Amino acid sequence: MPLHRPGPADRSSPQQLFDHVCGHARQAAVLASVEALLGWDEQTMMPPQAAAYRGTQAEAIATLAHRQRTDPVYGEELATLAAGPLARDGTPQVRTAIRLLRKDFEKHARVPARLVGALAKTCVEAQQAWVTARAASSWTTLEPWLRQVFDLKRELATCQMPDADPYDALLDDYEPGGRWPMIAAQFSRLRAEIVPLMQACAGSTRRPDDAVVHRHYPVADQQRFVREVATRIGFDFQRGRLDTTEHPFCSGVGPNDCRITTRWDAGSLSTALYGVLHEAGHGLYEQGLPTEWYGLPPGEAASLGIHESQSRLWENLVGRSRAFCDWCFPLAQAAFTQSLAEASADSMQQALMIVQPSLIRVEADEVTYNLHVMMRFDLERAVIHGDLDVADLPAAWNDRFACDFGFRPRTDAEGVLQDIHWSAGLIGYFPTYTLGNIFAAQLMAAARRDLPELDRDLAAGRFDGLLAWLRRHVHAYGRQYESAALVEQASGETVSERWLRDSLWQRYGEAYGLV
Repeated sequence: MPLHRPGPADRSSPQQLFDHVCGHARQAAVLASVEALLGWDEQTMMPPQAAAYRGTQAEAIATLAHRQRTDPVYGEELATLAAGPLARDGTPQVRTAIRLLRKDFEKHARVPARLVGALAKTCVEAQQAWVTARAASSWTTLEPWLRQVFDLKRELATCQMPDADPYDALLDDYEPGGRWPMIAAQFSRLRAEIVPLMQACAGSTRRPDDAVVHRHYPVADQQRFVREVATRIGFDFQRGRLDTTEHPFCSGVGPNDCRITTRWDAGSLSTALYGVLHEAGHGLYEQGLPTEWYGLPPGEAASLGIHESQSRLWENLVGRSRAFCDWCFPLAQAAFTQSLAEASADSMQQALMIVQPSLIRVEADEVTYNLHVMMRFDLERAVIHGDLDVADLPAAWNDRFACDFGFRPRTDAEGVLQDIHWSAGLIGYFPTYTLGNIFAAQLMAAARRDLPELDRDLAAGRFDGLLAWLRRHVHAYGRQYESAALVEQASGETVSERWLRDSLWQRYGEAYGLV
Protein backbone atom coordinates (compact mmCIF):
# COMPACT_ATOMS: atom_id res chain seq x y z
CA MET A 1 0.00 0.00 0.00
CA PRO A 2 1.20 3.60 -0.60
CA LEU A 3 2.57 5.27 2.51
CA HIS A 4 0.82 8.61 2.04
CA ARG A 5 -2.64 9.30 0.67
CA PRO A 6 -4.55 12.10 2.47
CA GLY A 7 -8.29 12.33 1.96
CA PRO A 8 -10.12 14.39 -0.66
CA ALA A 9 -10.30 17.45 1.60
CA ASP A 10 -6.56 17.88 1.21
CA ARG A 11 -6.94 18.33 -2.56
CA SER A 12 -9.79 20.82 -2.90
CA SER A 13 -7.70 23.58 -4.52
CA PRO A 14 -4.68 23.61 -6.86
CA GLN A 15 -2.40 24.60 -3.98
CA GLN A 16 -3.77 21.90 -1.70
CA LEU A 17 -3.44 19.36 -4.47
CA PHE A 18 0.15 20.47 -5.04
CA ASP A 19 0.92 20.20 -1.32
CA HIS A 20 -0.63 16.71 -1.26
CA VAL A 21 1.40 15.55 -4.26
CA CYS A 22 4.58 16.95 -2.71
CA GLY A 23 3.84 15.06 0.50
CA HIS A 24 3.47 11.86 -1.47
CA ALA A 25 6.76 12.47 -3.33
CA ARG A 26 8.54 13.25 -0.08
CA GLN A 27 7.46 9.90 1.32
CA ALA A 28 9.16 8.22 -1.64
CA ALA A 29 12.25 10.32 -0.87
CA VAL A 30 12.20 9.03 2.72
CA LEU A 31 12.35 5.49 1.41
CA ALA A 32 15.11 6.43 -1.03
CA SER A 33 17.11 7.92 1.83
CA VAL A 34 16.80 4.65 3.77
CA GLU A 35 18.04 2.84 0.67
CA ALA A 36 20.99 5.29 0.49
CA LEU A 37 21.79 4.66 4.15
CA LEU A 38 21.82 0.91 3.52
CA GLY A 39 24.21 1.52 0.62
CA TRP A 40 26.51 3.66 2.75
CA ASP A 41 26.57 1.03 5.48
CA GLU A 42 27.28 -1.69 2.92
CA GLN A 43 30.43 0.09 1.78
CA THR A 44 31.71 1.21 5.20
CA MET A 45 30.45 -0.88 8.12
CA MET A 46 28.66 -4.04 7.00
CA PRO A 47 30.29 -7.40 7.84
CA PRO A 48 30.97 -9.53 4.74
CA GLN A 49 28.61 -12.31 5.75
CA ALA A 50 25.70 -9.85 5.84
CA ALA A 51 25.75 -9.31 2.07
CA ALA A 52 23.02 -11.81 1.18
CA TYR A 53 20.53 -10.40 3.66
CA ARG A 54 21.47 -6.83 2.74
CA GLY A 55 20.40 -7.72 -0.79
CA THR A 56 17.02 -8.80 0.59
CA GLN A 57 16.72 -5.54 2.54
CA ALA A 58 17.63 -3.45 -0.50
CA GLU A 59 15.11 -5.34 -2.61
CA ALA A 60 12.33 -4.69 -0.08
CA ILE A 61 13.05 -0.95 0.25
CA ALA A 62 13.46 -0.44 -3.51
CA THR A 63 10.18 -2.23 -4.22
CA LEU A 64 8.33 -0.20 -1.59
CA ALA A 65 9.75 3.08 -2.94
CA HIS A 66 8.74 2.03 -6.46
CA ARG A 67 5.17 1.40 -5.35
CA GLN A 68 5.06 4.85 -3.80
CA ARG A 69 6.44 6.48 -6.94
CA THR A 70 4.01 4.66 -9.26
CA ASP A 71 0.75 4.89 -7.30
CA PRO A 72 -1.93 5.39 -10.03
CA VAL A 73 -3.84 7.98 -7.97
CA TYR A 74 -0.63 9.97 -7.59
CA GLY A 75 -0.18 9.82 -11.37
CA GLU A 76 -3.71 11.12 -11.94
CA GLU A 77 -3.10 13.98 -9.54
CA LEU A 78 0.10 14.92 -11.32
CA ALA A 79 -1.77 14.96 -14.63
CA THR A 80 -4.36 17.29 -13.08
CA LEU A 81 -1.64 19.61 -11.80
CA ALA A 82 0.13 19.59 -15.16
CA ALA A 83 -3.07 20.83 -16.83
CA GLY A 84 -3.80 23.41 -14.12
CA PRO A 85 -2.84 26.99 -13.31
CA LEU A 86 0.20 26.23 -11.11
CA ALA A 87 1.97 24.51 -14.02
CA ARG A 88 1.63 27.77 -15.97
CA ASP A 89 1.70 30.51 -13.35
CA GLY A 90 3.39 29.03 -10.31
CA THR A 91 6.87 29.99 -9.12
CA PRO A 92 9.80 28.51 -11.05
CA GLN A 93 10.22 25.95 -8.27
CA VAL A 94 6.56 24.94 -8.37
CA ARG A 95 6.56 24.63 -12.16
CA THR A 96 9.75 22.57 -12.00
CA ALA A 97 8.30 20.28 -9.34
CA ILE A 98 5.13 19.60 -11.34
CA ARG A 99 6.92 19.07 -14.66
CA LEU A 100 9.65 16.77 -13.35
CA LEU A 101 7.55 14.82 -10.87
CA ARG A 102 5.25 13.94 -13.75
CA LYS A 103 8.18 13.02 -15.99
CA ASP A 104 9.65 10.85 -13.22
CA PHE A 105 6.29 9.19 -12.58
CA GLU A 106 5.84 8.26 -16.24
CA LYS A 107 9.36 6.86 -16.39
CA HIS A 108 8.97 4.80 -13.20
CA ALA A 109 5.48 3.61 -14.10
CA ARG A 110 6.80 1.80 -17.17
CA VAL A 111 9.07 -0.37 -15.02
CA PRO A 112 7.64 -3.50 -13.30
CA ALA A 113 8.22 -3.83 -9.56
CA ARG A 114 9.80 -7.24 -10.19
CA LEU A 115 12.62 -5.60 -12.17
CA VAL A 116 13.20 -2.88 -9.57
CA GLY A 117 13.55 -5.45 -6.81
CA ALA A 118 15.75 -7.74 -8.89
CA LEU A 119 18.11 -4.89 -9.73
CA ALA A 120 18.42 -3.76 -6.12
CA LYS A 121 19.14 -7.28 -4.84
CA THR A 122 21.46 -8.29 -7.67
CA CYS A 123 23.54 -5.12 -7.46
CA VAL A 124 24.17 -5.56 -3.73
CA GLU A 125 25.30 -9.14 -4.32
CA ALA A 126 27.34 -8.15 -7.37
CA GLN A 127 29.17 -5.45 -5.41
CA GLN A 128 30.17 -7.98 -2.77
CA ALA A 129 31.34 -10.31 -5.54
CA TRP A 130 33.38 -7.42 -6.92
CA VAL A 131 35.17 -6.96 -3.58
CA THR A 132 36.15 -10.64 -3.61
CA ALA A 133 37.02 -10.67 -7.31
CA ARG A 134 39.19 -7.58 -7.12
CA ALA A 135 41.10 -8.86 -4.07
CA ALA A 136 41.84 -12.15 -5.89
CA SER A 137 42.12 -10.59 -9.37
CA SER A 138 39.55 -13.18 -10.45
CA TRP A 139 37.46 -12.16 -13.44
CA THR A 140 35.55 -15.46 -13.37
CA THR A 141 34.23 -14.56 -9.90
CA LEU A 142 32.57 -11.39 -11.15
CA GLU A 143 31.68 -12.26 -14.76
CA PRO A 144 28.34 -14.06 -14.07
CA TRP A 145 27.24 -11.23 -11.82
CA LEU A 146 28.10 -8.58 -14.39
CA ARG A 147 26.19 -10.52 -17.03
CA GLN A 148 23.11 -10.40 -14.80
CA VAL A 149 23.57 -6.69 -14.11
CA PHE A 150 23.97 -5.75 -17.79
CA ASP A 151 20.96 -7.90 -18.75
CA LEU A 152 18.80 -6.27 -16.09
CA LYS A 153 19.94 -2.77 -17.04
CA ARG A 154 19.23 -3.45 -20.69
CA GLU A 155 15.71 -4.52 -19.70
CA LEU A 156 15.36 -1.40 -17.56
CA ALA A 157 16.36 0.81 -20.49
CA THR A 158 13.70 -0.77 -22.72
CA CYS A 159 11.04 -0.21 -20.06
CA GLN A 160 11.94 3.35 -19.12
CA MET A 161 12.38 4.82 -22.60
CA PRO A 162 11.12 2.24 -25.11
CA ASP A 163 11.60 4.51 -28.13
CA ALA A 164 15.13 5.63 -27.23
CA ASP A 165 18.57 4.15 -27.80
CA PRO A 166 19.07 1.81 -24.79
CA TYR A 167 22.30 3.50 -23.74
CA ASP A 168 20.63 6.92 -23.90
CA ALA A 169 17.84 5.57 -21.70
CA LEU A 170 20.39 4.57 -19.04
CA LEU A 171 22.39 7.77 -19.46
CA ASP A 172 19.22 9.79 -18.85
CA ASP A 173 19.12 8.52 -15.26
CA TYR A 174 22.41 10.30 -14.55
CA GLU A 175 22.58 13.07 -17.15
CA PRO A 176 18.99 14.04 -18.03
CA GLY A 177 18.69 14.93 -21.68
CA GLY A 178 22.16 13.55 -22.47
CA ARG A 179 22.57 11.62 -25.70
CA TRP A 180 25.60 9.50 -26.45
CA PRO A 181 26.35 10.63 -30.04
CA MET A 182 26.69 14.24 -28.91
CA ILE A 183 28.82 13.24 -25.92
CA ALA A 184 31.00 10.98 -28.09
CA ALA A 185 31.63 13.87 -30.49
CA GLN A 186 32.53 16.18 -27.61
CA PHE A 187 34.86 13.56 -26.13
CA SER A 188 36.49 13.05 -29.53
CA ARG A 189 37.31 16.76 -29.78
CA LEU A 190 38.67 16.78 -26.23
CA ARG A 191 40.71 13.64 -26.86
CA ALA A 192 42.35 15.34 -29.84
CA GLU A 193 43.69 17.95 -27.39
CA ILE A 194 44.54 15.69 -24.45
CA VAL A 195 46.69 13.15 -26.30
CA PRO A 196 49.12 15.76 -27.72
CA LEU A 197 49.39 17.36 -24.28
CA MET A 198 50.13 13.99 -22.68
CA GLN A 199 52.75 13.27 -25.34
CA ALA A 200 54.31 16.73 -25.00
CA CYS A 201 54.61 16.32 -21.24
CA ALA A 202 56.19 12.89 -21.68
CA GLY A 203 58.74 14.32 -24.10
CA SER A 204 59.61 17.42 -22.07
CA THR A 205 63.02 17.73 -20.42
CA ARG A 206 61.37 19.68 -17.61
CA ARG A 207 59.49 17.45 -15.19
CA PRO A 208 57.98 18.25 -11.77
CA ASP A 209 59.29 16.23 -8.82
CA ASP A 210 56.54 14.48 -6.86
CA ALA A 211 58.75 12.91 -4.17
CA VAL A 212 57.42 15.25 -1.48
CA VAL A 213 53.92 13.72 -1.52
CA HIS A 214 55.28 10.15 -1.38
CA ARG A 215 56.91 10.21 2.02
CA HIS A 216 55.64 8.77 5.30
CA TYR A 217 52.37 10.35 6.39
CA PRO A 218 50.85 8.57 9.42
CA VAL A 219 47.21 7.78 8.79
CA ALA A 220 46.02 9.17 12.13
CA ASP A 221 47.66 12.52 11.31
CA GLN A 222 46.16 12.45 7.82
CA GLN A 223 42.70 11.93 9.29
CA ARG A 224 42.97 15.06 11.42
CA PHE A 225 44.53 17.06 8.59
CA VAL A 226 42.01 16.27 5.86
CA ARG A 227 39.11 16.86 8.21
CA GLU A 228 40.49 20.33 8.92
CA VAL A 229 40.86 21.04 5.18
CA ALA A 230 37.30 19.90 4.47
CA THR A 231 36.01 22.09 7.29
CA ARG A 232 37.90 25.13 6.07
CA ILE A 233 36.55 24.91 2.51
CA GLY A 234 33.03 24.84 3.94
CA PHE A 235 31.94 21.22 4.53
CA ASP A 236 29.69 21.22 7.58
CA PHE A 237 30.44 18.27 9.87
CA GLN A 238 27.29 19.05 11.86
CA ARG A 239 25.45 17.98 8.70
CA GLY A 240 27.89 15.34 7.46
CA ARG A 241 30.62 12.85 8.34
CA LEU A 242 33.80 11.29 6.93
CA ASP A 243 34.42 7.54 6.90
CA THR A 244 36.72 4.96 5.34
CA THR A 245 35.88 2.77 2.35
CA GLU A 246 37.54 0.81 -0.45
CA HIS A 247 36.15 3.09 -3.19
CA PRO A 248 35.52 6.72 -2.09
CA PHE A 249 32.05 8.15 -2.59
CA CYS A 250 29.57 10.73 -1.31
CA SER A 251 26.03 9.82 -0.29
CA GLY A 252 23.21 12.20 0.56
CA VAL A 253 21.08 10.46 3.18
CA GLY A 254 18.86 13.41 4.11
CA PRO A 255 18.68 17.21 4.01
CA ASN A 256 21.17 17.41 6.89
CA ASP A 257 22.98 14.11 6.50
CA CYS A 258 25.74 13.92 3.89
CA ARG A 259 28.25 11.06 4.14
CA ILE A 260 31.66 11.33 2.47
CA THR A 261 34.33 8.63 2.45
CA THR A 262 37.97 8.21 1.49
CA ARG A 263 40.77 5.68 1.64
CA TRP A 264 44.16 6.06 3.32
CA ASP A 265 47.74 5.43 2.22
CA ALA A 266 50.52 6.11 4.72
CA GLY A 267 52.96 6.46 1.81
CA SER A 268 51.01 9.15 -0.01
CA LEU A 269 49.59 12.46 1.16
CA SER A 270 47.67 13.10 -2.04
CA THR A 271 45.52 9.92 -1.96
CA ALA A 272 43.38 10.93 1.01
CA LEU A 273 43.75 14.71 0.66
CA TYR A 274 42.51 14.86 -2.91
CA GLY A 275 40.01 12.08 -2.31
CA VAL A 276 38.51 14.19 0.47
CA LEU A 277 38.62 17.41 -1.57
CA HIS A 278 36.77 15.55 -4.32
CA GLU A 279 34.10 14.04 -2.09
CA ALA A 280 33.78 17.22 -0.02
CA GLY A 281 33.07 19.03 -3.29
CA HIS A 282 30.17 16.63 -3.80
CA GLY A 283 29.20 17.23 -0.18
CA LEU A 284 29.21 21.02 -0.56
CA TYR A 285 26.74 20.62 -3.41
CA GLU A 286 24.51 18.32 -1.35
CA GLN A 287 24.64 20.73 1.58
CA GLY A 288 23.95 23.69 -0.73
CA LEU A 289 20.75 22.34 -2.28
CA PRO A 290 17.58 24.04 -0.97
CA THR A 291 16.59 22.03 2.12
CA GLU A 292 13.01 23.32 1.98
CA TRP A 293 12.63 21.43 -1.30
CA TYR A 294 14.32 18.22 -0.16
CA GLY A 295 12.71 15.19 -1.78
CA LEU A 296 11.41 17.26 -4.70
CA PRO A 297 13.09 18.27 -7.98
CA PRO A 298 13.98 21.85 -6.91
CA GLY A 299 15.96 20.32 -4.02
CA GLU A 300 17.75 17.65 -6.05
CA ALA A 301 21.00 17.73 -8.02
CA ALA A 302 20.68 18.83 -11.64
CA SER A 303 22.65 15.83 -12.88
CA LEU A 304 25.63 13.65 -12.08
CA GLY A 305 27.68 15.75 -14.50
CA ILE A 306 26.91 18.89 -12.48
CA HIS A 307 27.57 16.95 -9.27
CA GLU A 308 30.94 15.88 -10.67
CA SER A 309 31.70 19.44 -11.73
CA GLN A 310 31.55 20.49 -8.09
CA SER A 311 33.88 17.73 -6.90
CA ARG A 312 36.42 18.21 -9.69
CA LEU A 313 36.38 21.99 -9.28
CA TRP A 314 37.41 21.73 -5.63
CA GLU A 315 39.78 18.80 -6.17
CA ASN A 316 41.66 20.13 -9.20
CA LEU A 317 40.94 23.75 -10.03
CA VAL A 318 41.15 24.85 -6.41
CA GLY A 319 43.13 22.07 -4.76
CA ARG A 320 46.00 21.91 -7.27
CA SER A 321 46.35 25.68 -7.62
CA ARG A 322 49.35 27.58 -6.31
CA ALA A 323 47.04 29.80 -4.27
CA PHE A 324 45.55 26.79 -2.46
CA CYS A 325 49.00 25.32 -1.80
CA ASP A 326 50.20 28.64 -0.37
CA TRP A 327 47.40 28.36 2.20
CA CYS A 328 47.43 24.59 2.70
CA PHE A 329 51.17 23.95 2.96
CA PRO A 330 51.70 25.55 6.40
CA LEU A 331 48.74 23.52 7.67
CA ALA A 332 50.27 20.35 6.22
CA GLN A 333 53.73 21.17 7.55
CA ALA A 334 52.31 21.58 11.06
CA ALA A 335 50.59 18.20 10.76
CA PHE A 336 53.60 16.36 9.24
CA THR A 337 56.60 18.14 10.70
CA GLN A 338 59.22 15.53 9.83
CA SER A 339 57.98 14.60 6.36
CA LEU A 340 57.70 18.23 5.19
CA ALA A 341 60.60 19.77 7.10
CA GLU A 342 62.60 20.52 3.94
CA ALA A 343 59.62 21.15 1.65
CA SER A 344 57.83 24.31 0.52
CA ALA A 345 54.48 25.37 -0.90
CA ASP A 346 56.13 25.54 -4.32
CA SER A 347 57.51 21.99 -4.12
CA MET A 348 54.13 20.73 -2.93
CA GLN A 349 52.26 22.41 -5.77
CA GLN A 350 54.74 21.17 -8.39
CA ALA A 351 54.40 17.62 -7.05
CA LEU A 352 50.72 17.77 -7.87
CA MET A 353 51.34 18.54 -11.54
CA ILE A 354 52.82 15.19 -12.58
CA VAL A 355 51.49 13.77 -15.85
CA GLN A 356 52.14 10.04 -15.88
CA PRO A 357 49.89 7.43 -17.53
CA SER A 358 48.78 5.02 -14.83
CA LEU A 359 46.71 1.87 -14.53
CA ILE A 360 44.17 3.03 -11.95
CA ARG A 361 41.58 5.67 -12.83
CA VAL A 362 41.14 7.07 -9.32
CA GLU A 363 44.92 7.59 -9.09
CA ALA A 364 45.25 9.12 -12.58
CA ASP A 365 46.59 12.61 -13.09
CA GLU A 366 44.26 15.34 -14.28
CA VAL A 367 45.42 15.18 -17.92
CA THR A 368 45.15 11.42 -18.51
CA TYR A 369 42.10 10.90 -16.28
CA ASN A 370 39.62 11.62 -19.06
CA LEU A 371 41.14 8.91 -21.28
CA HIS A 372 40.19 6.40 -18.58
CA VAL A 373 36.63 7.69 -18.62
CA MET A 374 36.31 7.70 -22.41
CA MET A 375 37.47 4.08 -22.54
CA ARG A 376 34.82 2.96 -20.04
CA PHE A 377 32.16 5.00 -21.86
CA ASP A 378 32.95 3.20 -25.12
CA LEU A 379 33.15 -0.28 -23.55
CA GLU A 380 29.92 -0.14 -21.57
CA ARG A 381 28.07 1.30 -24.55
CA ALA A 382 29.34 -1.57 -26.72
CA VAL A 383 28.00 -4.11 -24.19
CA ILE A 384 24.60 -2.43 -23.97
CA HIS A 385 24.36 -2.22 -27.76
CA GLY A 386 25.27 -5.89 -28.10
CA ASP A 387 28.57 -5.24 -29.89
CA LEU A 388 30.69 -6.66 -27.06
CA ASP A 389 29.97 -9.67 -24.85
CA VAL A 390 30.52 -9.37 -21.11
CA ALA A 391 32.92 -12.32 -21.28
CA ASP A 392 35.15 -10.35 -23.66
CA LEU A 393 35.44 -7.24 -21.48
CA PRO A 394 38.90 -8.07 -20.01
CA ALA A 395 40.50 -8.51 -23.44
CA ALA A 396 38.74 -5.46 -24.87
CA TRP A 397 39.81 -3.43 -21.84
CA ASN A 398 43.46 -4.46 -22.15
CA ASP A 399 43.57 -3.82 -25.89
CA ARG A 400 42.05 -0.37 -25.55
CA PHE A 401 44.29 0.47 -22.60
CA ALA A 402 47.39 -0.50 -24.58
CA CYS A 403 46.19 1.67 -27.47
CA ASP A 404 45.56 4.70 -25.23
CA PHE A 405 48.42 4.43 -22.75
CA GLY A 406 51.05 2.28 -24.44
CA PHE A 407 51.12 -0.60 -21.93
CA ARG A 408 48.80 -3.33 -20.67
CA PRO A 409 47.46 -4.14 -17.20
CA ARG A 410 49.36 -7.02 -15.63
CA THR A 411 46.28 -8.34 -13.82
CA ASP A 412 42.52 -7.91 -14.05
CA ALA A 413 42.61 -6.17 -10.66
CA GLU A 414 44.64 -3.44 -12.35
CA GLY A 415 42.31 -3.53 -15.33
CA VAL A 416 38.68 -4.44 -15.76
CA LEU A 417 38.09 -5.17 -12.06
CA GLN A 418 39.29 -1.84 -10.68
CA ASP A 419 35.95 0.03 -10.66
CA ILE A 420 32.82 -0.82 -8.66
CA HIS A 421 30.42 0.99 -11.01
CA TRP A 422 29.31 -1.84 -13.30
CA SER A 423 28.69 -4.25 -10.44
CA ALA A 424 26.69 -1.49 -8.71
CA GLY A 425 24.51 -1.11 -11.81
CA LEU A 426 25.87 2.37 -12.59
CA ILE A 427 25.88 1.90 -16.36
CA GLY A 428 25.69 5.22 -18.16
CA TYR A 429 27.40 6.90 -15.20
CA PHE A 430 31.01 7.01 -16.43
CA PRO A 431 30.65 9.80 -19.03
CA THR A 432 29.45 12.17 -16.30
CA TYR A 433 33.01 12.25 -14.93
CA THR A 434 34.42 13.93 -18.03
CA LEU A 435 31.28 16.01 -18.50
CA GLY A 436 31.89 17.18 -14.94
CA ASN A 437 35.44 18.23 -15.84
CA ILE A 438 34.11 20.17 -18.84
CA PHE A 439 31.47 21.92 -16.74
CA ALA A 440 33.91 22.61 -13.89
CA ALA A 441 36.44 24.36 -16.12
CA GLN A 442 33.76 26.60 -17.62
CA LEU A 443 32.23 27.40 -14.21
CA MET A 444 35.63 28.17 -12.69
CA ALA A 445 36.45 30.53 -15.56
CA ALA A 446 33.17 32.35 -14.92
CA ALA A 447 33.85 32.51 -11.18
CA ARG A 448 37.29 33.99 -11.83
CA ARG A 449 35.72 36.58 -14.09
CA ASP A 450 33.23 37.56 -11.38
CA LEU A 451 35.68 37.26 -8.45
CA PRO A 452 38.85 39.12 -9.53
CA GLU A 453 40.48 38.61 -6.10
CA LEU A 454 39.83 34.88 -6.05
CA ASP A 455 43.47 33.74 -5.99
CA ARG A 456 44.28 36.16 -3.19
CA ASP A 457 41.30 34.85 -1.23
CA LEU A 458 42.28 31.21 -1.75
CA ALA A 459 45.85 31.88 -0.69
CA ALA A 460 44.50 33.44 2.51
CA GLY A 461 42.19 30.51 3.19
CA ARG A 462 39.06 32.49 2.36
CA PHE A 463 36.88 30.03 0.44
CA ASP A 464 33.51 31.57 1.28
CA GLY A 465 33.45 33.86 -1.77
CA LEU A 466 33.84 30.98 -4.24
CA LEU A 467 31.39 28.80 -2.31
CA ALA A 468 28.83 31.61 -2.25
CA TRP A 469 29.24 32.04 -6.03
CA LEU A 470 28.58 28.33 -6.55
CA ARG A 471 25.64 28.38 -4.16
CA ARG A 472 24.10 31.30 -6.07
CA HIS A 473 24.77 30.12 -9.62
CA VAL A 474 24.60 26.32 -9.32
CA HIS A 475 23.37 24.88 -6.02
CA ALA A 476 20.29 27.07 -5.56
CA TYR A 477 18.59 25.86 -8.75
CA GLY A 478 18.36 22.13 -8.01
CA ARG A 479 16.87 20.43 -11.09
CA GLN A 480 15.26 23.55 -12.52
CA TYR A 481 17.64 23.38 -15.49
CA GLU A 482 19.40 20.56 -17.33
CA SER A 483 23.19 20.66 -17.19
CA ALA A 484 23.96 22.66 -20.33
CA ALA A 485 21.34 25.30 -19.58
CA LEU A 486 22.57 25.65 -15.99
CA VAL A 487 26.21 26.08 -17.03
CA GLU A 488 25.28 28.48 -19.80
CA GLN A 489 23.24 30.59 -17.40
CA ALA A 490 26.05 30.66 -14.84
CA SER A 491 28.83 31.42 -17.32
CA GLY A 492 27.07 33.36 -20.07
CA GLU A 493 28.65 31.04 -22.65
CA THR A 494 27.54 27.98 -24.62
CA VAL A 495 28.94 24.80 -23.07
CA SER A 496 32.24 23.88 -24.69
CA GLU A 497 35.17 21.62 -23.92
CA ARG A 498 37.53 24.46 -24.86
CA TRP A 499 37.56 25.76 -21.29
CA LEU A 500 38.92 22.43 -20.05
CA ARG A 501 41.37 22.22 -22.95
CA ASP A 502 42.70 25.72 -22.25
CA SER A 503 42.90 25.10 -18.50
CA LEU A 504 44.89 21.88 -18.91
CA TRP A 505 47.28 23.32 -21.48
CA GLN A 506 47.84 26.46 -19.43
CA ARG A 507 48.49 24.80 -16.08
CA TYR A 508 50.33 21.66 -17.19
CA GLY A 509 52.03 23.39 -20.09
CA GLU A 510 53.55 25.82 -17.59
CA ALA A 511 54.62 23.01 -15.24
CA TYR A 512 56.37 21.20 -18.10
CA GLY A 513 57.78 24.26 -19.82
CA LEU A 514 55.52 23.93 -22.85
CA VAL A 515 54.07 27.46 -22.77
